Amino acid sequence: MPYSNDAAGPQGTDPGGPPPEETALGIELGSTRIKACLTGPDHQVLATGSSSWENQFIDRLWTYPLDQVWSGIQEAVTALFDDAEQRIGTRPTRFGALGISAMMHGHLAFDAEDQLLTPFRTWRNTNTAAAATELTEIFGQNVPLRWSVAHYAQAVRDGEEHTSDIRFLTTLAGYVHWKLTGRKVLGVGDASGMFPIDDQTRDYDKTMLTACDEHLGDRGASIPTAELLPEVLSAGQPAGELTAEGAALLDPTGSLQPGAPLCPPEGDAGTGMVATNSVAPRTGNVSAGTSIFAMVVLEEQLCEVHHEIDLVTTPAGDPVAMVHCNNGASELGAWAGIFGEFARALGHSAEPAEIYQALLGGAAQGDPDGGGLLAYNYLAGEPITDLPEGRPMVVRGPESTLNLANFARTQLYGVFGTLSLGMKVLAEEGVRLEKVFAHGGLFTTPGAAQQLLAAAMGVPVSVGETAAEGGSWGIAVLAGYLRDGAEQPLTDYLDQRVFAGTEQHVADPDPADVAGYEKWLEGYTSGLDIQRTAIEAIR
Repeated sequence: MPYSNDAAGPQGTDPGGPPPEETALGIELGSTRIKACLTGPDHQVLATGSSSWENQFIDRLWTYPLDQVWSGIQEAVTALFDDAEQRIGTRPTRFGALGISAMMHGHLAFDAEDQLLTPFRTWRNTNTAAAATELTEIFGQNVPLRWSVAHYAQAVRDGEEHTSDIRFLTTLAGYVHWKLTGRKVLGVGDASGMFPIDDQTRDYDKTMLTACDEHLGDRGASIPTAELLPEVLSAGQPAGELTAEGAALLDPTGSLQPGAPLCPPEGDAGTGMVATNSVAPRTGNVSAGTSIFAMVVLEEQLCEVHHEIDLVTTPAGDPVAMVHCNNGASELGAWAGIFGEFARALGHSAEPAEIYQALLGGAAQGDPDGGGLLAYNYLAGEPITDLPEGRPMVVRGPESTLNLANFARTQLYGVFGTLSLGMKVLAEEGVRLEKVFAHGGLFTTPGAAQQLLAAAMGVPVSVGETAAEGGSWGIAVLAGYLRDGAEQPLTDYLDQRVFAGTEQHVADPDPADVAGYEKWLEGYTSGLDIQRTAIEAIR
């Protein structure tokens, strides 16, 4: 996220808060922040905590050291304990339920002794194109470059030595959950980003598993893929309990007691759907952070295979079309940092939130078409536009109108540009949306981001009270669903128990903005050749 997006929860909570058995703790490991969110019996936020981390580009691969997973979680949990002490007058020692969420996909491979075989390879890597193409042809379903099976198949294809020792593959959420509970399981939504899911069984597709084994067996893989993958669970199913060892990983002081039940670990896409109540057909959500992606719950399967569209599931196992862009708001965040430095050079101090308010407020005043400016936010490769690497840039012609408002608007358009290309594919398939829910740090600054996303999507965009908490609150809700017995479908639980009476801020698409954005997107699409040239020219 471009800046800290932890928001204060409700004030006036009684000292001591609710009984521990009525609480739920959600932890989400995002691309730049690890967030913890404590909720009460009605899913209201009681306390939050966070820590920052950054991926590293080592040996031309994006990675995070696993020791930073635990130091970051401990920092976020400690901050949450401090916040709870201030806001409800107590430091929690027990929870009624707990859930783990994290960015999806990637490659975490372990041997028979549970030792990591190679540094964590994140969703951001694009070195898996050959394997992803082969698997897409074999499965008859799009296999994106970032999916875990693509990472594994590419490693086998490349003859990497570690592949013969692999005995367990998982995601980041699955890894943390395993260490907290001892169970190698995964929520179906996160699992759908490892390997295709059968809509009927809500488990890995057996036909595709057989095809995968035959394909990889020809290259030397001897262990059935199914034996390497975590067990798949749906929302509401028990997924283990916090062990003493797990409690110590969360809280090295020893204050936290073991025994809390855990819900299935989920990916950030699934918790985003929960956090925005968009798990029913014809609903969708957009999450904007380091990456940006849209999730659209399908009424029926797509007619064709599209490389721009992933087929994943909700945490309950219902089919979802996902448009995932590797590049989101990071470049916008970099420019905000530059403007902050400029303000300090002039002798003025400005908080990040103030800088964003000025930038995004200015964007609302820009020309509908951005004044002829183009902005590409490509820090990493972008599979949707077939670009293996990224070269962020701002481009304009001599007749363009360069001012702060147009610059800021164009940067926002740049965040949404690639997403729009994927959404056009869904529209051509006949997929229709009634409204979109938005969440993530970009939407904590009211106004322009929500309004311009409505223009880009062509439908009303809603932002709720919990937009800032995002996935950490979403996984806390899933933990609460488990705590409350999961006696009704997840869609009904969210409608009746979680979102009933909550306030939503809705932005309708402005016709002038819609027309201006379409004009801008035409130039953006034509200008993609500039990116291809820059990749060759700038090494």
